[in-house]
Amino acid sequence: MATRHNVRRHHDRRRDALDFDEVVYGVHSVREALAAGEALRRVHVARDRKRDAALRALIALAEERGVPVRFDDRGFFGRLPFKAHQGVVAMAPPFEYASLDDVLRAKRTQPALFVVLDHLTDPHNVGAILRTAEAAGVDAIILPERRSAGVNATVRKAAAGAAARVPVARVTNVAQTIRALRRNGVWTAGADASQAAKPMAEADLRGDLALVIGAEGSGLAPLVKRECDGLVRIPMRGQLASLNASVATAVLLYEVVRQRNSTRP
Repeated sequence: MATRHNVRRHHDRRRDALDFDEVVYGVHSVREALAAGEALRRVHVARDRKRDAALRALIALAEERGVPVRFDDRGFFGRLPFKAHQGVVAMAPPFEYASLDDVLRAKRTQPALFVVLDHLTDPHNVGAILRTAEAAGVDAIILPERRSAGVNATVRKAAAGAAARVPVARVTNVAQTIRALRRNGVWTAGADASQAAKPMAEADLRGDLALVIGAEGSGLAPLVKRECDGLVRIPMRGQLASLNASVATAVLLYEVVRQRNSTRP
C-alpha cells in the first residue's frame, strides 16, 4: 500500500529529508511502493526497529531497487505530522496523474472499463474505490481537478497499493469527459438509486464501459446524470435507500465482471 502525505518542514537542520517531497509511510505502504517500482528518493527506518523481520525484508527490497536507506532516531519520526508510520517512511516525488488522452489511447485486449468519480470528496471512499478497481481489472479512474479528493495520504492508505497500479486521470469537467468517452465509443452508465434506473443485472455492461459514481450523499449531479447513456441501480431489499459510494462501486464493478465472465450471448 503506497500512502503519501505532503510535507513542508521548518526549523530543521535536515531539510533535504522532507521539504518539497511527498511521504509514503507505514511498513505495508512503503513495501507496496517499492514492489510497484515507484521512484522513491529514499527510505527512512527507525534505528530501534531495523532488526524486525518485516523491516529487514523491506530494507532488502529497497536495496534491490537501488533506493537509499537511512536509519534515524525517534526524534526524526516524532517530527512527522502523522503517527501511523510504524518506524518507516519513504520520500517520493509528487503523484503523477495520467491524462484522459493517455487512458483512452492505452492498448488493451478486452473491453475498456473506467470508473468516473463525480466529485467524491471523501478520501477513504476514493482510496477504497481504487483498491476495488485494481482487483476488478479497471483500466483507469477518472476524477475532476476541483471539489474532489485527489491522490493524497489517506487515499493511498485506503488504496493499499492500487494507486501505483491503476492510472488516475484528472479532468476539468465530468460532463465534458462523458461526451469525450462517448466520442471514443465508451458507453457510460451512471449509478443511480431511483426506480428510473435499470437494475444492474438487466443492463448490458459487457462492452466498452465507464461507470459514473456520484458524490457522497447527493449522488450524480443533474447535468452529469443527463449526459450518461444510461442509469443503473443496485437492487435494495432492506430499508436503506442507498449504499456507501465505495461499496456501491464495488457491487457494480463485480456485476460487470460477472457479465463479462458469463457465457450468455
